[in-house]
Amino acid sequence: MQTSQKPTIANGPHGLYGQPLLDQEPHCWFPNQSPKHYPCSDDGSQRLHIAVDTLEQYSTLDSSSGTGASFSPNESGVSQPNSLSYPSDLHDSPGNTSGSPSSESYVSHKLRELENAMLGPDLGNPEMYNIMTPAGPDSVTSEEEKWKFLAELMARGDLKEVLCTCAQAMANSDMLAVECLMTELRQMVSVSGEPIQRLGAYMLEGLVARLASTGSSIYKALRCKEPTSAELFSYMHLLYEVCPYFKFGYMSANGAIAEAMKDENRVHIIDFQVAQGSQWVTLIQALAARPGGPPQIRLTGIDDPTSAYARGGGLDIVGKRLSRLAESCKVPFEFQMAGVSASEIQVENLDIRPGEAIAVNFAFVLHHMPDESVGTQNHRDRLLRLVKSLSPKVVTLVEQESNTNTAPFFARFVETLNYYRAIFESIDVTLPREHKERINVEQHCLAREIVNIIACEGAERVERHEVLGKWRSRLSMAGFTPYPLSSFVNATIKTLLENYSDKYTLEERDGALYLGWLNRPLIVSCAWK
Repeated sequence: MQTSQKPTIANGPHGLYGQPLLDQEPHCWFPNQSPKHYPCSDDGSQRLHIAVDTLEQYSTLDSSSGTGASFSPNESGVSQPNSLSYPSDLHDSPGNTSGSPSSESYVSHKLRELENAMLGPDLGNPEMYNIMTPAGPDSVTSEEEKWKFLAELMARGDLKEVLCTCAQAMANSDMLAVECLMTELRQMVSVSGEPIQRLGAYMLEGLVARLASTGSSIYKALRCKEPTSAELFSYMHLLYEVCPYFKFGYMSANGAIAEAMKDENRVHIIDFQVAQGSQWVTLIQALAARPGGPPQIRLTGIDDPTSAYARGGGLDIVGKRLSRLAESCKVPFEFQMAGVSASEIQVENLDIRPGEAIAVNFAFVLHHMPDESVGTQNHRDRLLRLVKSLSPKVVTLVEQESNTNTAPFFARFVETLNYYRAIFESIDVTLPREHKERINVEQHCLAREIVNIIACEGAERVERHEVLGKWRSRLSMAGFTPYPLSSFVNATIKTLLENYSDKYTLEERDGALYLGWLNRPLIVSCAWK
C-alpha cells in the first residue's frame, strides 16, 4: 500500500471516525453568514419561474468562485465536477451555464406550458400527486398533476421533503423533475445555515454526482482542494474533541480488552485500523496501573492511506509515539506494522506467537470491507473467520448504527439523511456555528462519506454500514459468542457523557452499548469471544 499519497474518496477515508491526537490547539472564530432564499408566492408560481430561468444550473455550488462543484459538458459529453471545497454560503451564480440532459428550449417550453395549466381555475383544489410513489398501470397520473404537486412541495419549503422527493424522482428516472427540484434545492441549502441546510448541501452534492455519472468515474473526478496533512489532522482532532463518538467507541473497546486481559502476562492486540494510535494511550496507562504489574504488550497496527496522510508519515510515527509513552509508564511494549490493507490481511501478516493472549479491535473499520453484495470476494466475513481461527480472548466491534450496505438507492438516501442529520445537530450544539473551522470539519470529515453513500455503487461505494443485528449474524456465523461489557465500563462512559450535551443518550441493550443523539442511536459498541 502506498502511504504517501493524498487521500481520495475512493480510498475509503476515515471521515467521522479518524483518530486525531490530543495535543492540538483550538482555532479562531469566523463571522456567521446566513443562508439565502428566493421569495415564493403562495401558489408556487414564483418558484416555477425561477426553475425555468435556472433549471440548467443544477450543480450544487457557485462555479464562478472556483470553490463549487459545477458541471459543464466536456469533449465526451460527460459532465465532470470541479471541486468539493465549499464557500461559506451557497447561492446561484449568474454566469453558471452548465449543461443539462435536456435542451434549454424544450425545458423552458415544457415548464411554461405546464405552469399555465397549473395556474388555471382548478389549481386551488388539486388531488396532490405523490411523486414518491410510481403510478401503476391503472392509475396513470398526468404531467399536469405532477407539476401541481411539485409546485405545492416547493411552496411548503420543507428541505427534507424536497431532498427526499428529488431522490425518489432520480430513482424513478424522472430527470426533468430531478433538475427542477435541484434548482429549488440550491436556494434552500447552505453550509453556514441550520444543521439540515448544511447537511442538505452535501446530500445535494451527492445527488448531483450521481446524476452526472454513478460510481467511480464521478467519485474519483471530484478534484478536491485537498487540505494539507496538518489541516486534515486538525479537523479530525477538532471533531474528536467536540463530539464523544470516538471516545465512546475507544473507551468501551479498551474496557472490554482490559477486562479480558486482567490475568494475562503477554498480550497481543491486533488493531485493524490503528490510524493515529490514540485509542491505545489510555489502555497503556490503565494497564500500567494494574495490580501485580502490567503485562507485556505487543500491538500490530494495520492502516490506510488517509491516516498516513493526516499524520504526515507512515506507521513508524505511531510506533515511536506509543513506545515512548509505554516506556514512561514502565510497560513492556512492542509495535509492529502490517504493511497491507485490512481487506487483504492474511494470517502470515500478523506474526502470531505462542503464549500470547490475543485481542482484536474492529473500531469503525468493518463497514469499509466489501461483502457478498459487492463481489465474489466477501472480505467482511473472511476477516471474521480468519480472526476466529486465531482463538482470540476478545474481539471488539465499534460501528455506526446505520443501514446503508445493501439498501436500494432511495432507502439508503433516506437512512443517510436521518443518520447524518443527528450528527450535524450534535455538532451544532457543541461547535458554535461561527467557528472558523466548522465548515472544514464537516466538509473534510463528513461530506465525502455522505457523497460516497449517495453517488456510488458497487466496489466504488466504500461506506457500507450495517446495524448491529446484521453484525450479530455475521459474528455468530463465524463462531463468535457475545462478551458482555462490564458495568464498570458502562459507568465510566456515563461519566464521560456528563461533559457533553444532555441530548446524548446511552443505552445498554442485549450486551451492547448504544450512543445516540436524542432518540437516534448513532454508534454501537460490543465485544465477542
